[in-house]
Amino acid sequence: MIEVLIFHLHVVAALYAFTKRWQEANIKESILALGLIGLVFTIGWAITGSIAKLITPQGGFTTWFTADTMSLVLLVVPEIFLFRLFFLRTAPKTQSPS
Repeated sequence: MIEVLIFHLHVVAALYAFTKRWQEANIKESILALGLIGLVFTIGWAITGSIAKLITPQGGFTTWFTADTMSLVLLVVPEIFLFRLFFLRTAPKTQSPS
């Protein structure tokens, strides 16, 4: 169930990034935002999957918290920082010369 929640959060984040970049720039940048999120997710999950298999016991911690769940939880932490950096930060306003 935790995996489904994390996947759902990724879909919502991708839709938000796509829509925001489409409104601020154009469709090309929104597709690039989806590509960035997809790359970070796939590469990050491969890396955290290896780390989680080293940390997690053979049968997992419980039936609902396995090595795959641990890898997705480990993945969400750096993704939050990257998402805030690329999609939630607003551009600084420039002051007009007086």
